[in-house]
Order: sequence, then C-alpha cells, then structure tokens
Amino acid sequence: MEGLEDLERPDGRSPDQLREISFKKHIAPHAAGSALCSFGNTSVICAASIINGVPRWMREKGASGGWATAEYSMLPYATLDRKRREVSRGKPEGRTVEIQRLIGRSIRAVLDLEKLGERTMWVDCDVLRADGGTRTASITGAYLACKLAVEKLLTQQKITENPFRDSLSAVSVGIYKGWEILDLNYPEDRDASVDFNVVMTGAGHYVEVQGSGEEAIFTEDQLRKLLDLAKAGCQEITQLQAEAL
Repeated sequence: MEGLEDLERPDGRSPDQLREISFKKHIAPHAAGSALCSFGNTSVICAASIINGVPRWMREKGASGGWATAEYSMLPYATLDRKRREVSRGKPEGRTVEIQRLIGRSIRAVLDLEKLGERTMWVDCDVLRADGGTRTASITGAYLACKLAVEKLLTQQKITENPFRDSLSAVSVGIYKGWEILDLNYPEDRDASVDFNVVMTGAGHYVEVQGSGEEAIFTEDQLRKLLDLAKAGCQEITQLQAEAL
C-alpha cells in the first residue's frame, strides 16, 4: 500500500497482522470441553456442556436431532472500569443477547444436529479481559470447546459419527485512519470509521458478516479489501485451531 508508513496502529502491527492468538485447552475441568481463547489482551473462557434432552419447543414441534446454544457474559473486572453484572440489573443488555445469538447461530451452521442426537450442546463464553473483538474470540474459542466436547462423546461411544461438518473461526476487520486493518483492538474499534465482524468455516465459506459504517460510508472496493483481509485472517486462525486440537 502506498503511504503505509503513515499508518501507525496502537500496538505496532501491520494492517494485515493478527494479534498474538493462543488457546489453552481444558481450562474448565467440569465442562465436557473448554478452552481459554486469547486474541492479544482479549481473553475469553469458552466451556461446552452436553445436556441430555432438547428444548421444549423442539419436542412440541416433533423436531428430530439435537440443539446448540450459547450464553455470553463479560465479567465485572474484564474492562478498565468495573462493569456491573447483568443479573443485578434483572435482564441482559441488548448487546449481550445479540452476541450470544450470534455464537449459537455460528456453531449450528457447522454442526449436524441429527448426528448429535437428542442432546443440547450449551456453550458458555465468559470474557475475562476485553480489548476489542470479544465476540470473534468467543466464536473462535466456542468452536474449540464444542469440538473437544464432541471428541469426548465419541470416545465414550455416546455418538458414532463426528457431527461437525467443518471448523469455525471469526475475526474483526475495519477501516482505521483510512486504512483497511485486521483484528481490531479496543482503541482501533473505538475510533474505526467502519467495523466488521466476519465468521467463516475452515473451507472458506461465510457463516455471517456483520458490518456498518460508524456514521461513515465505504466503497465496494473497500468492502472487498475488508473481506479479503478477514478471509486471510480466518485461514490463519483455522490453522492455529488445528494445531491446538
């Protein structure tokens, strides 16, 4: 890119560079599968539990197979200023509901629910530290936790086939100081003129693309560049997930 020397990211990364990503498996020993997923200074504990039975609405509809769903929360000490627990307010914030629905949708997109049987896969994503990209780290870690839970079911011969059709990862992209960048940290997310979250499968198919201009506009060319950045980032994350597993 011409004029690249004029772009200074807060942590010194190049525009197409991910933060350091790491996974620590089995972080929650009582869960069927769990992982601590870190994108730079953003850290999320993702834990998958397998519960026999399915939601009532599935039984009432006579739907076959299983279900997968998620809960997301940000611990009070995850941010610089203490964040009040949502349970003390009586209901979750709209942002929380949106993110946990996104996590659930993303997991179901790569999961054959028939092969799961009449079970519910429940994944809890708890943000320990927030520095931008908590939803993308949650999705990336949720896949690992759920994959470990499935491996446990297979080992115990409770299911006979792997229900995952593909792997799953997510990353943020945006336009910051006029440049398309990958994997935004908090200062970049706060000041970005355009912000996207992209969820993809290991095969390179899109699961979901969320994005908008923050009181700004963007061109078709910029959109293509953002999607190319996200695809390359997800490919790199997929490789890191495979190594962790």
